[in-house]
Amino acid sequence: MSRPVISATGLYTPPNSISNAELVASFNAWVDKWNSENAADIAAGALQAKQPSSVEFIEKASGIKSRFVIDKEGVLDTGRMTPNIAERPNEQISVLAEIAVNAAKEALAKAGKDGRQVDAVICAASNMQRAYPAMAVEVQAAIGAEGFAFDMNVACSSATFGIQTGADFVRAGHAKTVLMVNPEICSGHLNFTDRDSHFIFGDVATAVLIEAEEVAGKGAWNILGTHLKTQFSNNIRNNFGFLNRGDPGGMGKADKLFVQEGRKVFKEVVPMVSGMILGEMDRLGLKASDLKRLWLHQANAGMNRLIAERVLGHEASEDESPTVLDTYANTSSAGSIIAFHKRSQDFKAGDKGLICSFGAGYSAGTVFVEKMA
Repeated sequence: MSRPVISATGLYTPPNSISNAELVASFNAWVDKWNSENAADIAAGALQAKQPSSVEFIEKASGIKSRFVIDKEGVLDTGRMTPNIAERPNEQISVLAEIAVNAAKEALAKAGKDGRQVDAVICAASNMQRAYPAMAVEVQAAIGAEGFAFDMNVACSSATFGIQTGADFVRAGHAKTVLMVNPEICSGHLNFTDRDSHFIFGDVATAVLIEAEEVAGKGAWNILGTHLKTQFSNNIRNNFGFLNRGDPGGMGKADKLFVQEGRKVFKEVVPMVSGMILGEMDRLGLKASDLKRLWLHQANAGMNRLIAERVLGHEASEDESPTVLDTYANTSSAGSIIAFHKRSQDFKAGDKGLICSFGAGYSAGTVFVEKMA
């Protein structure tokens, strides 16, 4: 039985960034416009006036300072308040597949591989732009891979679920090299007219190459153990789908976009995730002092701080639990992979860490890794 390792990661960052100040200016202009247009109903008590946002509110609530997006102009347009991403003809690569390929190319280059050496492709992300053909099969074709490919959606935990799936394929002998990609255009499912959530998400794509140890190069990451967990909850939800395509998420259909009960999520997810991590550490015979770094899902700075503290037994430093949330915002499944990609180069052989994600479902996944020589 082959031992699975992570041999490389890749990252694609869109060229457009929106600061909190820019986002607040657009949102507040929209609020003024909406309140003016509905002034009579507001005065009569039929509607409640919309409240403006602020940079201070956003940073206190989330720790986010900016986010990258595929389309900046549409998001900030007060007459639109949603990204304007043109539909492409079937003969052209889809935008989700395109950004996945961009991340995949970096991972493959770092591992000294090309697409023809990939046996399987998993596209693991929160929001696929279509039901079929699978985005993964399109990525497979674009990089010239053979074998098989499929999509999977476990919301913000999709990447860790994808890593375990890829590792299982390697262990079972179904593949030697698995490419797992996480293209996330989260701006497409975000309600930019909702004060409580308009700042949360950004766009990005990541890639992870999972290989059998015997075909991986030096400096790979041994996968010490993985664990997955789901628990049903309505506290994070998106009702958009082909059964309600008649009105795909317009202003009057806010539940067809991202909605959440943030306080409930915080209260319920923190103990669930920290308990899951500690239980898996116990199973693997690991102590907190064995972990050099936690690469946590980048959803909320306060949530990460509390989870890290419960796992490590003390308040984590930036080095122990790095943040990319401030510049990338919440990028769903890609968040923990961005943190791992950007903040793992200083590891030496024998150093251990944890990749962990959690989100809607609820879902959570842990991947404990050790740097190899």
